[in-house]
Amino acid sequence: MAWPRTTPSMLALWMLAAVPMAMPAPVHAQGQEKRPVQQRQITVSAVGTVAAEPDMARISTGVLTEAETAREALTKSSALVRKIIDGLKTAGIDAKDIQTVHFGIDPRYSSFKDGQAQRILGYRVTNALRITVRDVGRVGEILDGVVTLGANQAGAIQFEVSKADALKDEARRQAMANALRRAKLYAEAAGAKVGPVITISEEMHGPGPRPVPMARASMSDAPVPVEAGSQTLAVTVHVTWGLE
Repeated sequence: MAWPRTTPSMLALWMLAAVPMAMPAPVHAQGQEKRPVQQRQITVSAVGTVAAEPDMARISTGVLTEAETAREALTKSSALVRKIIDGLKTAGIDAKDIQTVHFGIDPRYSSFKDGQAQRILGYRVTNALRITVRDVGRVGEILDGVVTLGANQAGAIQFEVSKADALKDEARRQAMANALRRAKLYAEAAGAKVGPVITISEEMHGPGPRPVPMARASMSDAPVPVEAGSQTLAVTVHVTWGLE
């Protein structure tokens, strides 16, 4: 029996049937992916304040001495400063509350005259102290005392509130309450509701230590009159809420 003769056309059909049909890859439309909707937010800044009376002060004072030689000026300055420091300690001021904040030795020159060069006339020594007085009611007494002991330089007085940070907690509560009240008002006006807090940041400000000019020391038996006044401690908060 003779096998049927295979023609080229029949062979091509067999090969085509043996090859699996390739499925076309799915085509995605560009730019049609769903993007998450950005959450609506509201950010409000508000301030809280609290009044406080200073209970301590920092006094800037010191000694200036002059002499023909630097050694002589330094000796005079050191004697006066030591006397002031010892007197402060005797008056009950702790050693840690007495700090040297400046020391300098400078030549004193003659002025220009008839084209002549300047010459050194002598030397000047400055020694400045900062005294922390933890009983604000004694500031006038301390001022009068240091002048009596030889201080001849006056800077300023800085009144401070020793527990300022703890007192600012009340200002923080007020600031948050003010911020929330305003956020609810704006949200209601926009037809929304205040949701969860997203961010909180704090901004500290206020007068801080308040410097006042040093009063002139009284030469009488009465202490120097000093008024501490009051300070306003303030805190600003910036709060962001989500909106529902």
